Amino acid sequence: MLILGIESSCDETGLALYSEEEGLIAHMVNSQVELFTEYGGVIPEIAARDHSVKIINILKNLLKKADKKLDDVNLIAYTAGPGLIGSLMVGETVAKTISNILDIELLPINHLEGHILAPGLEDDNLETPYLCLLVSGGHTQIIECSEYGSYQILGETIDDACGEAFDKVGKLLNLEYPGGPKVSKLAEDGDPTRFNFPRALMKDKNLNFSFSGLKTAVLYALDDLEEKDYPDVAASFQEAVVDVLIKKLAYAIEQTGIKKLVCSGGVAANRLLRERLTDMGKTTELEVSYPKMEFCTDNAAMIAHAGFIRKKYNLKEYPTKYARPRWPLGELYD
Repeated sequence: MLILGIESSCDETGLALYSEEEGLIAHMVNSQVELFTEYGGVIPEIAARDHSVKIINILKNLLKKADKKLDDVNLIAYTAGPGLIGSLMVGETVAKTISNILDIELLPINHLEGHILAPGLEDDNLETPYLCLLVSGGHTQIIECSEYGSYQILGETIDDACGEAFDKVGKLLNLEYPGGPKVSKLAEDGDPTRFNFPRALMKDKNLNFSFSGLKTAVLYALDDLEEKDYPDVAASFQEAVVDVLIKKLAYAIEQTGIKKLVCSGGVAANRLLRERLTDMGKTTELEVSYPKMEFCTDNAAMIAHAGFIRKKYNLKEYPTKYARPRWPLGELYD
């Protein structure tokens, strides 16, 4: 089985080849970050146009890199949602076209499931059950994966995702888009104890998150500060976010008894979060797995791998046959 993975949910055009025998053979990602730096964020119409311009050439280069022909592919796994509808439809159109031409099987994949399964790209022994902390620009969730294909959201953000909060604070600190990674970099030179920013819902054991008030607190704090104070603001903000994430995870472990954790999504690359999770593992015997840094952000390798897992374990097929901008995990089979 040779799987072609296609990812185009937002502003990364990703393609990958995954072999049943060899694992990940090759993958390529075209990022649109430079395209949107001047705008300070993703513009959906421009993102979709860039996908449509780049995706076929990326496919050609991928096949050349892997020394494969399109005819060698016998399964296509593509991101059907959630995401920007225009971007999703570009990937879907390419996937369905190739599927029809070659008369091969087509698997729509939920983008979130791709993140949940991503650490399996390196860890062949990743077994269920485990908890997943999914932290990205669009999602902040604690998910219980009782078995492959069966996911229960234990808690999630009620407003901003933590990655979104990082990006918005980056804009407040006059950092270029995307601001999240730059906030973390700036925080390395700051004092995380200088500002006591709010940690909303941290004492609440229902596992939900809220980061909107934290972002607003940063906005008000900046009124009386100079640019030389910005590293302290960034460090204190980051400290507040990570404190909440770690505390909620502790509650989740206490409530479920599960001692295995997968941390994925773009914010999973955050150095402080990884340090705290490592410390947590040492004190609570928590087994923590991450994707490689390159697989924390959106990529097609995780989509191809999710397709492989779905076929390997003969999981029930999604009823979805079209792109879905909104597609919560709880609606996989609705």
